[in-house]
Amino acid sequence: MEDEPETKKTKAAPKSAPKAASKAASKAAPKTAPKATPKATTKAKAGPKRAAADDSDDEPAAKKAKPSPKAKTPAKAPPKPKAPPKAKPVPKSPKQKVAINEIPKLPLDVFVFGEGGSGELGLGVENKCIDVKRPRLNPHLSGKVVQVAAGGMHAAALTSDNRILTWGVNDQGALGRDSEWRDRTRGNTGDDNDDSDDPEALTDLNPYEAIPTAIPQDAFPEGTKFVKVVAGDSASFALTDDGQVYGWGTFRGNEGVFGFSREGKDINVVQHTPMHIAKLKNIIDICAGANHMLALDKKGLVYAWGAGQQNQLGRRIVERNAYTALEPSTIAVKKVKAIGSGSYHSFAIDENDKVWAWGLNNFGETGIPEGAGGDNAVIGRPTIAKNLSGKGMKLVVGGGHHSAGVTENGECFLWGRMDGGQIGIAQDALPMDDEDMIMKDEGGRPRILLQPMQVPNVNASHACCGPEHTLAVTKDGKAFAWGFNVNYQLGLGHDDDVNVATEIHNKAVDGKMLNWAGTGGQYSMLAAPTSAQ
Repeated sequence: MEDEPETKKTKAAPKSAPKAASKAASKAAPKTAPKATPKATTKAKAGPKRAAADDSDDEPAAKKAKPSPKAKTPAKAPPKPKAPPKAKPVPKSPKQKVAINEIPKLPLDVFVFGEGGSGELGLGVENKCIDVKRPRLNPHLSGKVVQVAAGGMHAAALTSDNRILTWGVNDQGALGRDSEWRDRTRGNTGDDNDDSDDPEALTDLNPYEAIPTAIPQDAFPEGTKFVKVVAGDSASFALTDDGQVYGWGTFRGNEGVFGFSREGKDINVVQHTPMHIAKLKNIIDICAGANHMLALDKKGLVYAWGAGQQNQLGRRIVERNAYTALEPSTIAVKKVKAIGSGSYHSFAIDENDKVWAWGLNNFGETGIPEGAGGDNAVIGRPTIAKNLSGKGMKLVVGGGHHSAGVTENGECFLWGRMDGGQIGIAQDALPMDDEDMIMKDEGGRPRILLQPMQVPNVNASHACCGPEHTLAVTKDGKAFAWGFNVNYQLGLGHDDDVNVATEIHNKAVDGKMLNWAGTGGQYSMLAAPTSAQ
């Protein structure tokens, strides 16, 4: 989810930022945001060939036998028995993998809404999948998937039969499979469903991108079992039950496509099919920013890699060695129990209930007030966010320039950019005169919430942040949404921005026990345990 320019209300949107509204034209964007660039077409390099095994045994030549002394009797000596042939060494049994992660098994119903003009809703090429105003059940996913991930303009899901489905924009290999479509046709017929913005609109969607489709199984070693998939702007990653990580796509930097991986001096710019990330072992969780990744291993160490120009990797990247950022490296925090990421900033929660943060901080999105409001503000190294620590945080996540945290007790905290309704709190409930809490713009309007505030009436179990909008799921299975809404990404049936956390209602989700929400660039998703068929 790229660091967006001044937002204007238009239907054309960059890869990762939501389409802007004219009413938000005054919003300032940090100068450190990656710029949009043309699509990369570089093909992934083929992997090295395996050497053929040599099973031959070279035995030494037999020594010439000395003649035995003559027998004193004419009787012949009995023939000596032949020695058994030399046995070949028994090959060692392959090392048995040890499962350290639990495979999800609960089938889910998935509901989608928002902008679907590039296939990111996964509804296919028919039945008007553009501008879905309210949650709609996705028939291609519901009852078949056990875990879902929303990226910038693509998404991924894990099925109950251990397949990985991907859909949406396949620029730079984000789907991990071939989606070429030569025989394009147009064919949206329209119907009376008012969830569509234009009942007469025709679509020209690629069915291999608009329909959730599995990555071929032969892309992974036999016996591989997955537990989680995640999606960024142009890359996706998958975690296995034995702690291995696979990935595909690319990372983008300020100048455009940056690369996917590095081996020695060789840079793999775009990885079109799944690749094993060999340096990562015993991983128990992964999460994705817009163009960077975090992984947590069972010892509590955190690895970071990808584009690091906003310090989101928690280490200094020297320009002449910029591509070292593509190699997973540990950060300077230990005994971590949970990780989270915003578009260009990162979080870690340690065993002592301390929240660590680093990365872009123009709007105080790390939860650390220092530098907030500056064009190039960053937290260069993992630093304790004192305002977030000691609260019992179980989850901390971020969007473009705002962030959210959920505690074990169900408290939902927001902080960071607030001039688009991102924090979900009514203005009359804000401490407007407290300069330690609120930073205002030149017109005296509240712009940045410097310290976390709790969202009223939301007893949360889960929260997620899009570039400029937020969703939360409560412990009693309801969903709330607020923030930027020009593409119906709040699922409330209209495209007005929403400043106060508002419950999502419609016949598709009413009565469902929702347990998850996901936010992409201009769309959102909800999930609940599958209804009885």
